[in-house]
Amino acid sequence: MNDQTFSLQPFPSTRSLPNLKIAGDIARNGNKLTICYMLEGNFKEIVIAPPSNTPSRKHKLWQDTCFEFFLGIKDSARYWEFNLSPAGHWNVYRFDGYRQGMQEETAFENLAFNVQNQADGLILVLDVDLEKIISAEQAIEVGITTVIKDRDGEVTYWALTHQGAEADFHLRDSFIVKL
Repeated sequence: MNDQTFSLQPFPSTRSLPNLKIAGDIARNGNKLTICYMLEGNFKEIVIAPPSNTPSRKHKLWQDTCFEFFLGIKDSARYWEFNLSPAGHWNVYRFDGYRQGMQEETAFENLAFNVQNQADGLILVLDVDLEKIISAEQAIEVGITTVIKDRDGEVTYWALTHQGAEADFHLRDSFIVKL
């Protein structure tokens, strides 16, 4: 089993950033991937969608507060983008290369994850079997990210690292977790 902790950093901005801490851990055991995000801070500054009674696959979740990760196969241009809304909505997209050939990944019909709202934070945990998209022997590279929408409608971008001149979660140089 490979288990690593992480802490996300906001993309540098000239505007005021929300006072938040986004950390967690990610682990791979065979082909099962577990990722846990912990969001702490001043929630009065940000917008978090309330839990949905009917979570479903939805598009453009990144326009609001959304936990994301990007998973690529080592030495392959192909990668996947996983979007997880605190409301329970989700989506997975497959790309053939950098921002190329974006398609909804139909190998996943459901992506159940747990969201715990607490007085001083939010915890989101996803356990996903990657068998439908990769083999257990394939080494993967992961970029862990989060989009935070503030009360004024502005969005900030958080990641393990920011490799470009602009916030761009799709850059493979940002997939720095090796599992």
